[in-house]
Amino acid sequence: MHNFRDLEVWTKSMKLCKIFYLASNNLPKDKMSGLTSQSRRSLYSAPSHIAEGAGRDTNAQFSHFLNITLGSSFEFETQTY
Repeated sequence: MHNFRDLEVWTKSMKLCKIFYLASNNLPKDKMSGLTSQSRRSLYSAPSHIAEGAGRDTNAQFSHFLNITLGSSFEFETQTY
Protein backbone atom coordinates (compact mmCIF):
# COMPACT_ATOMS: atom_id res chain seq x y z
CA MET A 1 0.00 0.00 0.00
CA HIS A 2 1.25 3.50 -0.87
CA ASN A 3 0.61 6.82 0.81
CA PHE A 4 -0.81 8.77 -2.12
CA ARG A 5 -0.17 12.13 -0.42
CA ASP A 6 3.57 11.43 -0.65
CA LEU A 7 3.46 10.72 -4.39
CA GLU A 8 4.72 13.57 -6.56
CA VAL A 9 2.33 12.64 -9.37
CA TRP A 10 -0.65 12.99 -7.02
CA THR A 11 0.59 16.35 -5.69
CA LYS A 12 1.16 17.74 -9.17
CA SER A 13 -2.18 16.50 -10.45
CA MET A 14 -3.95 18.19 -7.54
CA LYS A 15 -2.15 21.45 -8.34
CA LEU A 16 -3.18 21.17 -11.99
CA CYS A 17 -6.79 20.61 -10.91
CA LYS A 18 -6.73 23.81 -8.89
CA ILE A 19 -5.11 25.81 -11.70
CA PHE A 20 -7.57 24.58 -14.30
CA TYR A 21 -10.58 25.04 -12.05
CA LEU A 22 -9.65 28.67 -11.39
CA ALA A 23 -8.79 29.34 -15.03
CA SER A 24 -11.98 27.74 -16.31
CA ASN A 25 -14.08 30.04 -14.12
CA ASN A 26 -13.17 32.78 -16.61
CA LEU A 27 -14.53 30.91 -19.63
CA PRO A 28 -17.82 32.03 -21.17
CA LYS A 29 -20.80 30.65 -19.26
CA ASP A 30 -22.19 28.94 -22.37
CA LYS A 31 -19.10 26.70 -22.32
CA MET A 32 -19.48 25.72 -18.65
CA SER A 33 -22.13 23.09 -19.16
CA GLY A 34 -20.29 21.25 -21.91
CA LEU A 35 -16.61 20.91 -22.53
CA THR A 36 -15.47 22.68 -19.37
CA SER A 37 -17.54 20.39 -17.18
CA GLN A 38 -16.23 17.27 -18.94
CA SER A 39 -12.66 18.58 -18.77
CA ARG A 40 -12.96 19.15 -15.04
CA ARG A 41 -14.30 15.64 -14.50
CA SER A 42 -11.52 13.98 -16.49
CA LEU A 43 -8.89 16.10 -14.78
CA TYR A 44 -10.16 15.42 -11.26
CA SER A 45 -10.38 11.71 -11.96
CA ALA A 46 -6.58 11.53 -12.23
CA PRO A 47 -5.69 12.22 -8.57
CA SER A 48 -8.78 10.28 -7.51
CA HIS A 49 -7.62 7.15 -9.33
CA ILE A 50 -4.09 7.56 -7.99
CA ALA A 51 -5.47 7.71 -4.47
CA GLU A 52 -7.77 4.74 -5.04
CA GLY A 53 -4.97 2.66 -6.52
CA ALA A 54 -2.62 3.57 -3.68
CA GLY A 55 -5.06 1.95 -1.28
CA ARG A 56 -5.06 -1.39 -3.09
CA ASP A 57 -3.23 -4.44 -1.81
CA THR A 58 -0.79 -5.13 -4.63
CA ASN A 59 1.48 -3.18 -6.94
CA ALA A 60 -0.33 -4.78 -9.88
CA GLN A 61 -3.62 -3.27 -8.69
CA PHE A 62 -1.93 0.07 -8.14
CA SER A 63 -0.47 -0.09 -11.64
CA HIS A 64 -3.95 -0.76 -13.05
CA PHE A 65 -5.24 2.48 -11.52
CA LEU A 66 -2.21 4.38 -12.78
CA ASN A 67 -3.08 3.16 -16.28
CA ILE A 68 -6.62 4.48 -15.83
CA THR A 69 -5.08 7.78 -14.70
CA LEU A 70 -3.02 7.91 -17.87
CA GLY A 71 -6.17 7.47 -19.92
CA SER A 72 -7.85 10.32 -18.05
CA SER A 73 -4.86 12.56 -18.73
CA PHE A 74 -5.10 11.79 -22.46
CA GLU A 75 -8.82 12.57 -22.31
CA PHE A 76 -8.10 15.95 -20.68
CA GLU A 77 -5.35 16.71 -23.17
CA THR A 78 -7.74 16.03 -26.05
CA GLN A 79 -10.41 18.28 -24.52
CA THR A 80 -7.97 21.16 -24.17
CA TYR A 81 -7.24 21.03 -27.90
